[in-house]
Amino acid sequence: MRLLYSKPSPYSSKVRMSAHLCGIELDCVSTDTSAEGDDLLRTNPIGKIPALELDDGSTLYDSRVICEYLDRVSGNLLIPQGLEAWTLCKRIEALADGLTEAVMATLYEVRYRPEEKRHQPWVDKQWRRAHRALDVLEGDLAHLPAEPSLAHFAVASDLGWIQLRYPGTFEEKNPGLVRWLEAFYAANPAYEAMKPAA
Repeated sequence: MRLLYSKPSPYSSKVRMSAHLCGIELDCVSTDTSAEGDDLLRTNPIGKIPALELDDGSTLYDSRVICEYLDRVSGNLLIPQGLEAWTLCKRIEALADGLTEAVMATLYEVRYRPEEKRHQPWVDKQWRRAHRALDVLEGDLAHLPAEPSLAHFAVASDLGWIQLRYPGTFEEKNPGLVRWLEAFYAANPAYEAMKPAA
């Protein structure tokens, strides 16, 4: 299977970590999403990464869908199947990804809008969303079991992306997240090479 991805992308990172846990080897192809080349558009008409091309030539896109697929084909190695554990895992994944979507919106506001068209109240709203999510996430992580799952990979990837793009965002206010991230990589060193990177 071939994964079109970008090294800084938290969603690509989450998929790569998930595939590793599931014992699924992916041919990872770094892709410039700004160029929207033929290869990317053929794999995902929306032009976003990650996008997965299966062995039969069919494609999957959106990190959540790809991770669900990896879980299915691995016999549910990625997502806990008990109702309580499944609920915690999926809730944490949604919270971590939603946090990153809010922070990404602030980055895109600066990156793609001329200064005179930027709307600071909207940016402030995204940061409020992000900080609420960080606060809740810090509490939720105490309930995660030590064994890695999709929830772990979502949190590690999303926090890693925020540290890459906005260092210092949560380290002082949410030291529990810093400790969790350090402990996760200490216990699972293979995943550190897959975190978002420039």
